[in-house]
Order: sequence, then C-alpha cells, then structure tokens
Amino acid sequence: MRKIVSGLFISLDGVVEAPDQWHLSYFNDEMGEAVEALLEGSDAMLFGRRTYEEFAAYWPTSTDELADRMNGIPKYVVSNTLTSAEWQNSTLISGDVYKELARLKQQPGKNLGITGSGTLVRSLLREGLLDELHLLVHPIVVGAGKRLFDDGPQVPLRLTGSRTFSTGVLNLTYERADA
Repeated sequence: MRKIVSGLFISLDGVVEAPDQWHLSYFNDEMGEAVEALLEGSDAMLFGRRTYEEFAAYWPTSTDELADRMNGIPKYVVSNTLTSAEWQNSTLISGDVYKELARLKQQPGKNLGITGSGTLVRSLLREGLLDELHLLVHPIVVGAGKRLFDDGPQVPLRLTGSRTFSTGVLNLTYERADA
C-alpha cells in the first residue's frame, strides 16, 4: 500500500507561502539530502490547484537539474475548479477526491508525494489520508503569509523523526497519533 507523504518548508510562525522569499539562505547540503530523500521515496506527486498552476508554469521550460524528473513523474491534481491539466503526465482528480485518493493509495508503488499545496495537506490530514507530514521548520518569523494550519478541528500527531540541521532548521516528521 502506498503512502501519501507531504514535505513543506515552514517558518517558525507557521507560514508556508512563498518560501522562495525566505528559506533560501537556510538551504544547505543537509536540507538538500532531506528533500532528495522525499523525492526518491515517491513515484507520483499530488498537487492542489494553486501549486499545480505555479509548477506547471515553471517546470516544462526549466533547465533546472530536476526538470526531467518533475516533468516525467506522474502528477495528480486535486481540483474541482480546473477543467484540464495540460502539464506532461498530469491527471485531474475532481468530484469525490478522497475516494479517488484512497483508491490511489491501494495501488502498488512508492509514495504519493506532496510539495507545497497547504490547503490539500490540511484537508488530507483532517480526513486521515495523509500518512506522513515532513516539516522543515526554519528559524525565522516571516510575519505574514498563508499559514499551514487555520482554525479547524484538532488533529493529534505523533513525532516519528527529528533532526536539527547546522543552519538551525528542524526536520520534523509526524504521523497521525490515531493511525
């Protein structure tokens, strides 16, 4: 059975929006290895609409060393507003998305990875479909921006791994406590 695994850059005050504006000075080989491990553990990606649109605007024409991987990997886009997903190897999931994601988890393969997509991560965590939450907590207070958690029901988590990088970034891994 596959797992749905999320990896997020997050500030000390919970901001996940626009990490390209605040996290780059903390990126080092340790963080690169952690991010690479998440990528290597996945053979497909899940996206919410906004993150998908941002990535689809960048990766198809990118010359970045990850471009071939990002363009070639199967991508599932969770959205009830998009009518198509044109980026190479993309499949739109709409309607009863939780049922479809539960079905995808039953298929053989590696993890279904989520990068960004905070709204999707929150909803999957609440629905019990997110298996692992990897947070790279940066020692910075951003002060404004979209936060990972908003008002909503309590979701008990269990810390299953932690590491402190030389930059002060915490690499924390959580699972649902009731899983």
